[in-house]
Amino acid sequence: MSPLQRNTLIGLVASILLAAAKLVAGIVGCSTALIADSIESLADSIGSLLVWQALKVAARPADDRHPWGYGKAEAVASLLTGVLLLAAAVLMTVQSIHEILIPHQAPAWWTLLLLATVTVIKELLFRFMIRHAAAETSDAATADAWHQRSDAITSAAAFIGVSVAVWGPELCGLPTLIFADEAAAILASGIILMTAWKLAGPALAELLDADAPQLSEHLRSVAEHIPGVKCVEKVRVRKSGAGWLAELHVQVDPLLPIRTAHAVGGQVRAELRSAVPGIRDALIHVEPYETDNSGGIAGLVQSPS
Repeated sequence: MSPLQRNTLIGLVASILLAAAKLVAGIVGCSTALIADSIESLADSIGSLLVWQALKVAARPADDRHPWGYGKAEAVASLLTGVLLLAAAVLMTVQSIHEILIPHQAPAWWTLLLLATVTVIKELLFRFMIRHAAAETSDAATADAWHQRSDAITSAAAFIGVSVAVWGPELCGLPTLIFADEAAAILASGIILMTAWKLAGPALAELLDADAPQLSEHLRSVAEHIPGVKCVEKVRVRKSGAGWLAELHVQVDPLLPIRTAHAVGGQVRAELRSAVPGIRDALIHVEPYETDNSGGIAGLVQSPS
């Protein structure tokens, strides 16, 4: 079991246990914010299951049917997780509005103890998981870590809302403060929506093969300093799981023997993978370097018509 899979399993077990505890406490303690928070945690649990499976699929080696590997399974999981969080936010908002329209009693004070405990646990889980996800540049593992952070935020918001709903009406003499419980749930929904976009955006970019300009320029700089390379005409990169796939068009002396030109291309590929650990593979196109009469680069050798 890889470290990322282990972390995902830890987050999954924690999310399920905490979601069950919050749901029971929300029902018994009459807290809409706590029930809504448990729904968000349930979405986290389903998301963790998706990530768990995606990491297993992404770890498969390339084969004849999938020559570029299975890395994009992580992006699919991240996108689906974002959709789940979106659905959870909508459900929480609808439930909160429904509770505002129905007279009800204030939440039980002891629900605050559970919310405080959940907030601390979730934040610690986030910091533990994001460190490993960042080291592996895994979108799916990053999405799973942010599940924990979003749950910590919603639990903190629920804590504030429940505190106001429990003590506010008596201390301030305003009975309407009882609805702070529902207001906290709606606020948490907005936070979850932002988290959903934070996860879905990079996943969509990966699935649509978006370029990474800074990485492209870095690869160009590395390739241009390799002996035998006259010019780097084109650089393309695309994300695939925990790494990147690159394609470079490098120009060499047109009088070089084919074997030598091919060796230059191989050196470029090896140097890129060594200098940039995130590069899983690089496809190098070797082309002849030519200049026109004005001193500019002509690029490819043109065959006589």
